[in-house]
Amino acid sequence: MSLTAHIVTIYGNMVTVKVEGAVRQNAVAYCNRSDGVKLMSEIIRIRGDLVDMQVFEITRGLKVGDTVEITDELLSVELGPGLLGKIYDGLQNPLPELAEKIGLFLKPGNYLKSLDRDKKWQFTPIAKPGDKVCASERLGKVPEGIFDHFIMAPFDLKGEWTVKRIVEKGEYVVSDQIAEIEQDGQIKTLNMINRWPVRIPLGVYAERLLPTQPLITKQRIIDTFFPIMRGGSYCIPGPFGSGKTVLQQITSRHAEVDIVIIAACGERAGEVVETLREFPHLPDPRTGKTLMERTIIICNTSSMPVAARESSVYTAVTLGEYYRQNGQDVLMLADSTSRWAQALREMSGRLEEIPGEEAFPAYLESSIARFYERGGIVRLNDGRISSLTIGGAVSPAGGNFEEPVTQGTLKVVGAFLGLSYARSYARRFPAIDPLDSWSKYSGIIDQEKVSWAHSFLKKGRSIFEMMQVVGEEGTSTEDFVTYLKAELLDAVYLQQNSFDDIDAACPVERQKYLFDMVSKILSHKFMIDDKEKARDLFFTLTEHFRNWNYSAWASKEMKDVEEKIKACFV
Repeated sequence: MSLTAHIVTIYGNMVTVKVEGAVRQNAVAYCNRSDGVKLMSEIIRIRGDLVDMQVFEITRGLKVGDTVEITDELLSVELGPGLLGKIYDGLQNPLPELAEKIGLFLKPGNYLKSLDRDKKWQFTPIAKPGDKVCASERLGKVPEGIFDHFIMAPFDLKGEWTVKRIVEKGEYVVSDQIAEIEQDGQIKTLNMINRWPVRIPLGVYAERLLPTQPLITKQRIIDTFFPIMRGGSYCIPGPFGSGKTVLQQITSRHAEVDIVIIAACGERAGEVVETLREFPHLPDPRTGKTLMERTIIICNTSSMPVAARESSVYTAVTLGEYYRQNGQDVLMLADSTSRWAQALREMSGRLEEIPGEEAFPAYLESSIARFYERGGIVRLNDGRISSLTIGGAVSPAGGNFEEPVTQGTLKVVGAFLGLSYARSYARRFPAIDPLDSWSKYSGIIDQEKVSWAHSFLKKGRSIFEMMQVVGEEGTSTEDFVTYLKAELLDAVYLQQNSFDDIDAACPVERQKYLFDMVSKILSHKFMIDDKEKARDLFFTLTEHFRNWNYSAWASKEMKDVEEKIKACFV
């Protein structure tokens, strides 16, 4: 069903139309240009017979009086086998296929099917004729990469339906009819494709659980000091050049999750291109193949229409919810939510809403909360446990963490990994500031031990600031040794070399062992009365520890270096 309306106002990417009849909030509409091109848009406000819409394309060429087709369908995505390894825009158009069709320069009004209609999948039925099924219950499965991709009953089913017919094991495309289900004489014909509105959380699970299991990223500063929970949420705020994108790429490569979804939301084209170039070639430590085989990228650069930024984060989180519903552990990374908030601010201004702080909409915090709350760990109807972990990068102007987007994010996330430009400039990677960051979660090491080690970082910072004023000669030897201990902890534990095959990813067992070794240094009372001797000793220890970090686990080289470390202070 669709209605025809006419444009009465065009204001940037916001179009107001006059319509006769009932329309739905967040329904999809198409603005018809005089040259026949249709521009996809979404209803964002209804005022009697006037409807305000945000257009996901450049509105150049539209005129007052042009017709608009308003559908009854909400902005939705296609869900089914074939999503992994794909690169989509914010409307789930496959970008490589779009480039083949129209060339490297995107043109408005081109929309393609999200799932390949020609690829055949080896379908194995699970349900049998006569079985009772509810929403999201498994009808069959197909292999997708290293996973079993379950074909589920539609998520919007009400009550129990009876399986009337299901196809035999064989090869089918996603649009083939694979089953028929019946309820009270009503028959639904099903294929492998599910559709779901992006703004509505996909909540067809049995129970939502409290996150209790750490998500291992193999980055020591995160797993030990500022842990993330499987099914939790975290944010990575930082100024330009502090390493947000690099940290997200390292995390996505080494985190112990099944599926990685990256939403490049309004980032500069150079950073997005770098991601698109690197990911298809990054080796997956889990499979030995490419990381792209279990990754989905939603690509939306700063040069694309600003309204598309909003759809990109919702598209990404809906795909994450789908694979969580499929039984996988999913990590979704949004880069950057500041660009998304800027899109909300721009549209709010065009709607002439009362502005909040720094002209952001008054409902900014609730919008941020709704986004992060779609993550979580759940128990599915069949008893399996799966999770969706959400990590969002924030790009505050000038690195000001007091601005509204960062503050609104801090109120809802469980961990704050604040990046420091000063640490990045000093080549201390990951550039997470250990004194500004925090986590509400429990990590892989006892919290009391972590707090004790963290106290050395605080003391070291305080002593360093004092030395900036009174000089090294005005500092006691005891304080100077404490400062050197803090620097040792920072250099050998908080920092990792992502270019080294061994140090790039530090497993839990190795992290615990290294933490115990460093703790012995921190607790040891060094009988040194000369600052030069203390500096030489800790310089030697730091180099030994770095060599230890670069040595293979349980190797002879590692044991030899360990003996050298013990000889320095025992």
